[in-house]
Amino acid sequence: MQTATASTSRIRTLASGEYVQRLLALGALIILLVFFSIIAPHFASLENYRNILTATASNGLLATGVTFVIITGGIDLSIGTGTAFASVALGIVAVNLGLPLWLDLIAGLVAGGVVGLINGALIAKLKLPPFIATLGMMYVTIGMAQVLSDVHPIYFTDPQPAFNGFFMGNPVAGIPNTVWVMFGGAFVAWILLNKTVFGRYTFALGSNEEAARLSGVNVDRWKALVYVVCGVFVGLAGIVLSARSSSAQPSQGQGYELDAIAAAVIGGTSLAGGEGSIVGTMIGAFLISTLRTGLSVDNVPQQWQYVITGLVVIGAVWLDIQRRRSRA
Repeated sequence: MQTATASTSRIRTLASGEYVQRLLALGALIILLVFFSIIAPHFASLENYRNILTATASNGLLATGVTFVIITGGIDLSIGTGTAFASVALGIVAVNLGLPLWLDLIAGLVAGGVVGLINGALIAKLKLPPFIATLGMMYVTIGMAQVLSDVHPIYFTDPQPAFNGFFMGNPVAGIPNTVWVMFGGAFVAWILLNKTVFGRYTFALGSNEEAARLSGVNVDRWKALVYVVCGVFVGLAGIVLSARSSSAQPSQGQGYELDAIAAAVIGGTSLAGGEGSIVGTMIGAFLISTLRTGLSVDNVPQQWQYVITGLVVIGAVWLDIQRRRSRA
C-alpha cells in the first residue's frame, strides 16, 4: 500500500514539474513576443506572425518526432539529414517517375520511416548507443540523398503542380497548409503519447527500462517502434521543406536536429528520459522561431543569433537539472 502511494506521489510530482516547465516556456515565448514588438514595431504584424508560423512547421514536426525518442532516454542525430533523404525520395517519385501526389507523399513518409527502422534495429537489436547509431545514420542519410539525386536539386515544376498548390495554399486565415500539417501532426502525436499503449510504454522505457522488461514489456520491439514513429515525422518534415522550397535539396537538413532537440528540451522534455509532452515541444519550437525571427528583424548578426540561441538551450537544460534535483 505504501509502495503504491509513493508511486502515485512520484507521478504527481513529475506531472507538476512538467507543467511548471511548460508554463516557463510559454511565459518566455510571450515575453519574447512583447519584447520584440516593443523594440521593433514592424515585428508585430500579421505577415510577420504568419512567417513565424511557416518557419516553425518543419522544426515543429522534427521536434515532435524526436520528443518520443528523448522520452525513452535516447537521442536521434539523424533527423536533420533524414529530411534531405525523405525529400529526395519524394522528388524522385514525384518528378522523375511522375507518380500521383498520394504516392509521392507515401514515398516521403516511408523513406523517413525506413531511416527510423534502421536506427531502431541498430539500437534495440545490436545494442549500439543511440548517439553512435544515429550519428552514423546522419552521415549515411545525407550521403544517400546526394547519391540518389546525383548531388543536384530536384525541382517540383510542371510534372507536379498539385504538390506545391496543396501544401503552400492559404485556405484558412492566409496561413499555408504546411502549418496546419504541423498542427495535425502534433495532435496525432499527442494522442499517441497520452492515449495509447504506445505512449505508456514510451514513458515506461524512459522511466525504468529494466522494470518495464521485468513487467513483460517487449522492450526491443517498442523501442524500435519509437524510432520508426520519429522517422515518419522526419519524412513529414521533409515533405514540408520540399513544399516551402519547391524542390528537394540533397544537402539540406544539416544542423536541423539541433533546433529540434532544443525545442523539445525547452518545452520540458528531459534528456534523462521519462518526461516530456507534445504541447511543451510545440511551445519550444515556436519560442526558437520567434527568437530567430525577432533577432533577424532587429538586424542582430547571425553569429550572435547562434550565441543567444545556445544560451537559451543551456538555460533550459539547467532548469531541467534543477527540477530533478529538487525531487531527489
